[in-house]
Amino acid sequence: MGKTVTICFTNNKGGSGKSTTCSNLGAAMARAGKKVLLVDGDMQLNLSLAFFPEDWVLEHAQGEKNLYHAIGKQEDLTDYIVHTPYENLDLVPSSTLMSSIEYELFTKWQREFILRKCLQKIKDSEVYDYILIDAPPTLGGWVMNILCASDKVIIPVEASPWGMFGLANMFEFLNEVKQISPDLEVAGIAVTKVDTRKNYFKQTMETLHQLESIYVFEHVIRVDSSVEWSQDNSVPVVEYKKSSRSAKEYTELAEEVMNRVSR
Repeated sequence: MGKTVTICFTNNKGGSGKSTTCSNLGAAMARAGKKVLLVDGDMQLNLSLAFFPEDWVLEHAQGEKNLYHAIGKQEDLTDYIVHTPYENLDLVPSSTLMSSIEYELFTKWQREFILRKCLQKIKDSEVYDYILIDAPPTLGGWVMNILCASDKVIIPVEASPWGMFGLANMFEFLNEVKQISPDLEVAGIAVTKVDTRKNYFKQTMETLHQLESIYVFEHVIRVDSSVEWSQDNSVPVVEYKKSSRSAKEYTELAEEVMNRVSR
């Protein structure tokens, strides 16, 4: 096992498919034999809900062993890791209290690097091939923290008329973060919620390919009811219905991501 690669999934627009992409890529990587740690950085708890039932998620969200308390105490995240039901796949659960994390970070010394510090021992141990972090749909101090803890960024973009709304702000924010974390790289844009019958899918792809020096992943994720059913059952679609179109697409995207970030 080589160096651990930390990948953040972020977009300041809600509904872009961040949590779904993060959870299914993580599950697909684990199925491929990679050791993966997922970090739920969003107060909406969607990444945690992708693997555990709501009662379990809420119990951990209201307890002491979640990301919110680890950040508050600036502790090593090792003791906050829980095993998912799937081999090679672990999770640091989130908390609804993450809604106040911006305010609490404001008074901290070197506040932009707290999550990096909390992950450092895990990264140095090289136990995991990949650490995948799900960020909330905002641009602020907490997302900056997540980006500063990451090696690579994947930006999920919904193939819809409003899918690219705010993308320019996202790139401006990334450039600001690179001032204090210069090694951060954009791995690429992952296009989600695709309906190939609609003209705006083609328009979305043409516009994205015009972006300078930004890679657009070749494998896109199409709309598929299997995803909703898998979410309703708290199981990633690559495990819930392995024969589904979306399971195949996430598996192919995971391979493309691994090949790209390992260069």
